[in-house]
Amino acid sequence: MAGTSSPEAVKKLLENMQGDLRALSLECRKKFPPVKEAAESGIIKVKTIAARNTDILAALKENSSEVVQPFLMGCGTKEPKITQLCLAAIQRLMSHEVVSEVAAGNVINMLWQLMENSLEELKLLQTVLVLLTTNTVVHDEALSKAIVLCFRLHFTKDNITNNTAAATVRQVVTVVFERVVAEDERYKDVVEQPIGVQGNSNRRSVSTLKPCAKDAYMLFQDLCQLVNADAPYWLVGMTEMTRTFGLELLESVLNDFPQVFLQHQEFSFLLKERVCPLVIKLFSPNIKFRQGSSTSSSPAPVEKPYFPICMRLLRVVSVLIKQFYSLLVTECEIFLSLLVKFLDADKPQWLRAVAVESIHRLCVQPQLLRSFCQSYDMKQHSTKVFRDIVNALGSFIQSLFLVPNIGNPSTAASQTGGSAPVGTASAQTNPGMLGMGGGVTVLPAFEYRGTWIPILSISAQGSAKATYLEMLDKVEPPTIPEGYAMSVAFHCLLDLVRGITNMIEEELGQVETDSQVATSDAQSSPTQSSDLQDFHSVSDQTDKETVSRAVWEEMVNACWCGLLAALSLLLDASTDEAATENILKAELTMAALCGKLGLVTSRDAFITAICKGSLPPHYALTVLNTTTAALSSKSYSIQGQNVQMISPSSESHQQVVAVGQPLALQPQGTVMLTSKNIQCMRTLLSLAHCHGAVLGTSWQLVLATLQHLVWILGLKPGVGGALKPGRAVEGPSTVLTTAVMTDLPVISNILSRLFESSQYLDDVSLHHLINALCSLSLEAMDMAYGNNKEPSLFAVAKLLETGLVNMHRIEILWRPLTGHLLEVCQHPNSRMREWGAEALTSLIKAGLTFNHEPPLSQNQRLQLLLLNPLKELSNINHPDIRLKQLECVLQILQSQGDSLGPGWPLVLGVMGAIRSDQGESLIRTAFQCLQLVVTDFLPTMPCTCLQIVVDVAGSFGLHNQELNISLTSIGLLWNISDYFFQRGEIIEKELNKEEAMQQKQAEEKGITLNRPFHPAPPFDCLWLCLYAKLGELCVDPRPAVRKSAGQTLFSTIGAHGTLLQHSTWHTVIWKVLFHLLDRVRESSTTADKEKIESGGGNILIHHSRDTAEKQWAETWVLTLAGVARIFNTRRYLLQSLGDFSQAWDVLLDHIQSAALSKNSEVSLAALKSFQEILQIVSPVREMEKPDTPPAINVPVPVLIGTVTATGLGRSFMRTDSIGEKIGRYNATEPPVVTDEIEDLNLWWAAWNSWFRIGSESTKPPASCDKMTFIPSQPFLTALIQIFPALYQHIKTGFSMDDLQKLGVILHGSVSVPISSDASPFILPSYTEAVLTSLQEAVLTALDVLQKAICVGSENMQIMYPAIFDQLLAFVEFSCKPPQYGQLETKNIANAKYNQAEWVALNYVPFAERSLEVVVDLYQKTACHKAVVNERVLQNIIKTLRMPLSLKYACPSESTWKLAVSSLLKVLSIGLPVARQHASSGKFDSMWPELANTFENFLFTKSSPPDNLSIQEFQRNESIDVEVVQLISTEILPYANFIPKEFVGQIMTMLNRGSIHSQSSSFTEAEIDIRMREEFSKMCFETLLQFSFSNKVTTPQEGYISRMALSVLLKRSQDVLYRYIEDERLSGKCPLPRQQVTEIIFVLKAVSTLIDSLKKTQPENVDANTWAQVIALYPTLVECITCSSSEVCSALKEALVPFKDFMHPPASKVQNGES
Repeated sequence: MAGTSSPEAVKKLLENMQGDLRALSLECRKKFPPVKEAAESGIIKVKTIAARNTDILAALKENSSEVVQPFLMGCGTKEPKITQLCLAAIQRLMSHEVVSEVAAGNVINMLWQLMENSLEELKLLQTVLVLLTTNTVVHDEALSKAIVLCFRLHFTKDNITNNTAAATVRQVVTVVFERVVAEDERYKDVVEQPIGVQGNSNRRSVSTLKPCAKDAYMLFQDLCQLVNADAPYWLVGMTEMTRTFGLELLESVLNDFPQVFLQHQEFSFLLKERVCPLVIKLFSPNIKFRQGSSTSSSPAPVEKPYFPICMRLLRVVSVLIKQFYSLLVTECEIFLSLLVKFLDADKPQWLRAVAVESIHRLCVQPQLLRSFCQSYDMKQHSTKVFRDIVNALGSFIQSLFLVPNIGNPSTAASQTGGSAPVGTASAQTNPGMLGMGGGVTVLPAFEYRGTWIPILSISAQGSAKATYLEMLDKVEPPTIPEGYAMSVAFHCLLDLVRGITNMIEEELGQVETDSQVATSDAQSSPTQSSDLQDFHSVSDQTDKETVSRAVWEEMVNACWCGLLAALSLLLDASTDEAATENILKAELTMAALCGKLGLVTSRDAFITAICKGSLPPHYALTVLNTTTAALSSKSYSIQGQNVQMISPSSESHQQVVAVGQPLALQPQGTVMLTSKNIQCMRTLLSLAHCHGAVLGTSWQLVLATLQHLVWILGLKPGVGGALKPGRAVEGPSTVLTTAVMTDLPVISNILSRLFESSQYLDDVSLHHLINALCSLSLEAMDMAYGNNKEPSLFAVAKLLETGLVNMHRIEILWRPLTGHLLEVCQHPNSRMREWGAEALTSLIKAGLTFNHEPPLSQNQRLQLLLLNPLKELSNINHPDIRLKQLECVLQILQSQGDSLGPGWPLVLGVMGAIRSDQGESLIRTAFQCLQLVVTDFLPTMPCTCLQIVVDVAGSFGLHNQELNISLTSIGLLWNISDYFFQRGEIIEKELNKEEAMQQKQAEEKGITLNRPFHPAPPFDCLWLCLYAKLGELCVDPRPAVRKSAGQTLFSTIGAHGTLLQHSTWHTVIWKVLFHLLDRVRESSTTADKEKIESGGGNILIHHSRDTAEKQWAETWVLTLAGVARIFNTRRYLLQSLGDFSQAWDVLLDHIQSAALSKNSEVSLAALKSFQEILQIVSPVREMEKPDTPPAINVPVPVLIGTVTATGLGRSFMRTDSIGEKIGRYNATEPPVVTDEIEDLNLWWAAWNSWFRIGSESTKPPASCDKMTFIPSQPFLTALIQIFPALYQHIKTGFSMDDLQKLGVILHGSVSVPISSDASPFILPSYTEAVLTSLQEAVLTALDVLQKAICVGSENMQIMYPAIFDQLLAFVEFSCKPPQYGQLETKNIANAKYNQAEWVALNYVPFAERSLEVVVDLYQKTACHKAVVNERVLQNIIKTLRMPLSLKYACPSESTWKLAVSSLLKVLSIGLPVARQHASSGKFDSMWPELANTFENFLFTKSSPPDNLSIQEFQRNESIDVEVVQLISTEILPYANFIPKEFVGQIMTMLNRGSIHSQSSSFTEAEIDIRMREEFSKMCFETLLQFSFSNKVTTPQEGYISRMALSVLLKRSQDVLYRYIEDERLSGKCPLPRQQVTEIIFVLKAVSTLIDSLKKTQPENVDANTWAQVIALYPTLVECITCSSSEVCSALKEALVPFKDFMHPPASKVQNGES
């Protein structure tokens, strides 16, 4: 107003006023004089006011009634010209605000009159407007009158007036409300007491309101009355009113001045009480109306829905909802429900269109929607308004497709006509669509089940620019273009989604930043008090957040079903790329939002929809319904219409861009991908890429879909898991258009980027991704079972990719990732497996090379975690997987070998896990790894792993696939042992340190350490493990391995044993060596005796190795020899161990069982080992057994004496010298390395073993069949050869019992026969009298004993008799070879050389040698007391009696001759002894034995052989003569010391020899020689000599001679008698020649006797003797008759001496006793 109150303006005003008044007076001069006068007085008035007052304007206003009066009168004239002038002047005054209230009232009254006269209507309106807008002087009735005036003008006949009036009314109403706003502004600082507002019954005034507000209140109240067709209270004078105008006014007030209604309770009250019921009432026709019927109960003039009112009502409702929602919660619920109803299909098209527009208005206000949700959907008993709105939109869209447009059958062709109020729909088109409609560009549209609906572009996104809600000038319902409602509804959905998501995400972001700020404040706060405050703020924050979150969740839950249904349907129907893009974007944002809010079901549902869109039509049902059975399709159907039904027609509008094979168990034919599928796929990729963090479990859907798409498009995984376009292996190959070909690299790139971006996901999301990939992979695995088709490798490839990009936090996903890949590796489908292994090994290698923070070397746990799956692969038996595993190990070794550290056990475990049955190539690869480790990495690995290396190397030795590997691995063990040796001290230190640590940990945990070979020191344990491994290899089934291992074992113990602690030897002996011996023994004894044909291929096997048993024998030999050698070389060390004697016993036991094994090779070797441990390695005779293989005779290097082991040319001395070491062991005496065992017990144990071996091996078998095992000669020889040396050590305690035992063995061993095929090598030819080496050994043994006794103490000499017994037993062999059990032996001469027969040896040389020994020995020992007491002489005689009595029947002639000469020698020594001891009776029993022996020999029953020559005979006779001479010189002269019976026997014998001694077998010619006349003579002479010995010194001698004579005479008598008898009987026949000879001999003897008697001194001859002689005479006379001339001549000689007996008889006395 400054402009109007400036001096210039005032001056101008005054001038104008005066001008106006003048003009008025001029006009009225003629017709209206009063007016003229008034005008003139007015001029004066103005002038005076101007002159008098300084504030001219104020003064003018005071006097305004008067100033205005002339003009009012002017108007009263009703002259148009005057009226116009006046009105203009009044307006000028008003505009300068110089009109008072009264004046204004007057002006209004004047205007009212003009109006009633219908004058200057437009000017009137103008004036009213000026009046009301310039100031507030007009109010109450004046105001109401002014307003009524405008309304009245609105209803004139003149259109222009009407319209101007309408505009004025609108402006006036606005002014009224603006005043209220201004008034409130003025009083806003004044605090009023609120007054309760009662229902206003009189409706006239409201006392609580200020003036402007009161006017506005009254005006608004009347507007409602008018619209309701009721009388107004305040606008008096209204004549006419239309509802449409009323509604428009209401709407504008509500829309423009919401604060008035919100601030003043009175106005709010109006809204509730008046406006809402009014709206509801006016809506009723629309609600009740159904297309086709029309009834109405309302007083309104309209019967059926009336477009203008309906449309305006909807606008009012929109405003009410938008502005006063908070006041009118219940009412809005009704309005919104109505809106939803208007969308029903049975409502008119236009109604549905405006309703959709109204809803669109709501949809762009997310905060409003949020309030709906809070007020209705979240309340218990309320309508779910928000949900209904969304569902209604969905149903609406669906109904548009299902119901043809009844009201408006316009077609696509008319689309470009003018029926559309909007500009024609934008003609943007899909590039793929060109050319389909014959050159016509096709509009973007939806098509579904043949219903084609174009898409019109209706408004910019986010603003609801309505078309039909703005048609305020239309009375008839407009025609709605086809597609309009659909387009609006479509935009509603898009805006709804956009609004909600933006709002919620913004709030979410706000909450997050708030909470971050709050927590960071809390953390950084300095004092406790502020802490507490902050804590409160945080908790408030969280409360607020929970409330908000509940709202957000409810909003999403309420709308997602409807949205999804609608969007899915539209997505199906869309033929426009841009529309599709929008739909997909909406689905994507919703999915992401649901994800962020953690609403899983809804999130999955949206994702499913996108997934289905990505796949070909019939595909969607199979794949996703299996994937998401939980989300059954019903959830997205509305009113029973299943949204997912895809009509074939929809495909016709989609360009097919790819044809491929479906990923299914039984793919039927091919499937096609359209460009829309590809578009969906890209959306899916972008969803996964941008919102991966919220996908959670829906990764499964996303990835499953991508997998299928990738499969159909034929993308195959490449290195590192990225997918590249490739070709399917089988089936029709994929067909791709060029359009999609250019897309593929992009898609594959996005795919890779998608998984690369997994590195930005948080841990939980990452786990979801991994889980999804795993379950996807499981499905692919299931599908690939049981067939070898190409499997889908998508999941495996992506797992690999994900793993590789998340290497920085690999720990959190390693277990699930590798756990699954391990399962894949076990899959029967080879391609699947191969990729599983590829992925796993790539991950492990990448993990090990990645620069972790902290590095792996400091993070052992992670390193072990990374290597663990490599170990797990060992549980899989597929060779291809194991090969991959081993290749990976090899690569790891080559790249990371130096830094494996604690990972070594795992890596070594992998090599060790290869089993024999896993094929050669695997074993070979694994072995290659091991070789690399042993050659390059032993120094870099922790010493604790060395034991594992030993185990693994050992396990390769045990593999039976490839002999070379086994042998090489034994070589590796040797190298390892060498490494231990070289770096002994370092290893020992490290191991001890480690041991101490473990010990400490174990103590803390309260458990005991459990490692093999505890409590040996760790370094020794390492050695023991090595030895134990070699020990296992020593009992491998393959001979070559056993041999190699055995040699290596004994060499390492030999070479490096010095490194062991003294106590460890105990373990070596017991746990390693003896354990090995036990196993070898067991295997050898149970080995198969079947012949092995050949050693595989064409290798020939020597016959000494052609059974398993023989091969085991070799092992046994090696092992035993090795152990014995260790006992020998390390004896000084072992002896100081506590239990050496037990060890000794065990070793002896092993030697014994080996010696008694039924294998000659083993048994012989056992004895050699026995000799070695006794340190009596004797030279072995070379001729022994030529058919033993050379293996046994290979000399194994023995380390005796010093113990400086030179391991392969390097000497390695421990820090303490050997001398010190030994000094430590035997601290008491100086260290002496003896070759002998000092301890007698050990020797006696050896003796017992020897005895057991001997007695077992020489015991004859119980039964005899072909298989009977008989020990070999070399064995027995070796056995016996051990004794002399053994005896040297035990002689001090050697007792008779022991001697007896020895005898049994010697006897037994000599009795063992030889197999006939070995005999040519052992036996001399029969003619040579040579002893076998065994027999020599036996004699040597006895010789040793005898010599020992000789020098031994007195009490040892009692053993002589036993030795004699033993020898004499051997002597008997000459005539009676020993029996070996029941075994039949053949004489060597008859033996055929075949295995089954056994040959007795020629024992004669042995027996004879024994006899010689006996004689020798007897010569030395005849006088020994024991020899005398034990009747040795008798035994000798008794033994000799056998060969002597056999004489010619002896097996060998030499025997009896030797026997005789021996007898003579023995007697020559023994008889004097016997005489000496005659009195003691010790020899009594000897004499008869001797007599019998003489008799048996001299008168043998065996006849000499026929071919005996005369010289021989004579020589033999001379032996007989020698015997008789012995009798005559050594026995008979000492008759008085000799029993009578014996002498009698001798005499009888001599007698018999003298007479009856011819052999009957001689021919006549030889008779003189063969009669043994020499012998007879000798006998006779002896007899005679003792008959008439002159020097009778004792009665004894006389007795001998008497006895001899009587014997002789009796003999002669007998012969003669018999001869006479025979002669008489024979008659003329001559008697046999020998009888004649005999008689002649007797006769000669008689004559000789008589001669002798005569020569003897008479006193020496007994009278009886003479009597006997004389008694012969008659007999002789009888013989005279004989016919033989020789007899006769002999008879003469005999008879002649009798003349001397012819004496006369003498007296009796003389003849007495003399």
